[in-house]
Amino acid sequence: MSGPGLKGYHAVVTGGGRGIGAAAAIALAEAGAQVSVAARNETQVVEIAAAMRENGHEAFAFRCDVTDPHQVRDLALSATEAMGRIDILVNNAGTATSNPLPKITLPEWQHILSVNATGTFLCSQAVFNQMKERRWGRIVNVASIAGVEGDKYISAYTAAKHAVVGFTRAMAVEARGTGVTFNAVCPGYVDTPLTDETISRIMRQTGRSWQESLSALLEQAGQPRLIRAHEVAASILDLCTEEAGSRSGELVLLDGTETP
Repeated sequence: MSGPGLKGYHAVVTGGGRGIGAAAAIALAEAGAQVSVAARNETQVVEIAAAMRENGHEAFAFRCDVTDPHQVRDLALSATEAMGRIDILVNNAGTATSNPLPKITLPEWQHILSVNATGTFLCSQAVFNQMKERRWGRIVNVASIAGVEGDKYISAYTAAKHAVVGFTRAMAVEARGTGVTFNAVCPGYVDTPLTDETISRIMRQTGRSWQESLSALLEQAGQPRLIRAHEVAASILDLCTEEAGSRSGELVLLDGTETP
């Protein structure tokens, strides 16, 4: 979608300072929405919001750690105060590590689940009632192909994204008839700073070059190429439109086989 298809709607994007979140925020703004970007890194979201405003869009920046219920509540209140309501929520905030099972520490496990799964739950809970009262809302959760399948060395991340997928499906049923939809996009490895961190870990652990590490990562995932952030953003945008009102509980898989 391009142009003012979402004019008059207000979207909140978590993890909006970089990667998929930043691309989704820009795509929503270009479709006409007013956008609030939120992330733990305040500098990043301030810069993204400023860049969007320079391009003629209405954008706000908020610092928020999605694992903290108080900060999530404050985000929902502040974003609602800024624009009067929240119509769209993109739960994008996430993190990942890779370790074989014997090396995963309990704090690592808990952190991965807290950011990816609990953050999605807290943010959705914070906005669901106001959407339901207006009988209109779009909640899009950024999961992963790992949330549908699985792979070695990412059991914590896989468990967290499976939780996001299960939450999405359950809430799609719970929200049936309310005008609020819950859907998830499930990309493989995306060309983002998070994937860069994964490649850097492979380099440190194996001594391989950047290209060798990338090739090994893609081969293990069965992916022909890295997915572009704007491709994921386009799928998110598609689920946020007025026309997507009959789509709920969907998982949109992106595995890199599509034409970029």
